[in-house]
Amino acid sequence: MATYLDFEKNIKQIDEEIATARIKGDTHAVEILQKNLEKEVAKTYKNLSDYQKLQLARHPDRPYALDYIRSLLTDAYEIHGDRAFKDDGAIVCYAGYLSGRKIIIIGEQKGRGTKNKLRRNFGMPNPEGYRKALRVAKLAEKFDIPVLFLIDTPGAYPGIGAEERGQSEAIARNLYELSALKTKSIAIVIGEGGSGGALAIGVADRFAMMRYSVFSVISPEGCAAILWNDPAKQESATKAMKITAEDLKSYNLIDAVIDEPLIGAHRDKDSAVKAIGDYVISTLDELESMKEQERLEARYKKIISIGAFNE
Repeated sequence: MATYLDFEKNIKQIDEEIATARIKGDTHAVEILQKNLEKEVAKTYKNLSDYQKLQLARHPDRPYALDYIRSLLTDAYEIHGDRAFKDDGAIVCYAGYLSGRKIIIIGEQKGRGTKNKLRRNFGMPNPEGYRKALRVAKLAEKFDIPVLFLIDTPGAYPGIGAEERGQSEAIARNLYELSALKTKSIAIVIGEGGSGGALAIGVADRFAMMRYSVFSVISPEGCAAILWNDPAKQESATKAMKITAEDLKSYNLIDAVIDEPLIGAHRDKDSAVKAIGDYVISTLDELESMKEQERLEARYKKIISIGAFNE
């Protein structure tokens, strides 16, 4: 069963009418309703608010990291563990081939259904997850294999155990090490990019966001609770924080907005996979045309330019 958001009520109604017409075998009605659906989709999705985009970024049917990995890679092989504590299910690492090219994909996985959500810790990595990601990234560097980071997390896990095992150090270490990683790297926010949990695998030669993804230093709920002592004002916070892909691109904080299907990746997963695959391949072509030192210097300049301003 598809999940519909509040602003998709008209789309849901037309979908139900199409299903009924198909059961009756009324092909003429289906054709008319399909046209109505296309018009309604264009009307609804071309005028989305920032808060509605946030809802899409968190949509339960939205493709997660493993959905993209399984669709993009051939001969995929999972790499486990940080070789220090344990294997964190919130971070997944795979080596494989993308259109014939060797590549390693490191992603944050939220999980579906109660059992898998608990196994993946709702996509909130512990320090061992970030250490696993760094270990695999350094492995890619050793063999000169490009790395693709798929970001999708509400944030790093804030539990006592995570703090005891050095959560902040693990995130800081990744920022430091990934900024100087010699192999080619790409980071893409595929859903929700929350705080240091997203930054920890977000340092790369190119940083992109899906059309309906968000990237922020804190969740809108947390921002509303701090500023107004009212988590219910999350819609106002979302607008004020400028966390959508279009906003961040306008501030030159990201390199590209990946044009996922207008109706959202959750309704057209194949097109979403193709959009990411096409972006990764074209970006790797661009990065491979650059000398290593030139590429590393460009990455460094991009990193130090973040937060700079002119009076």
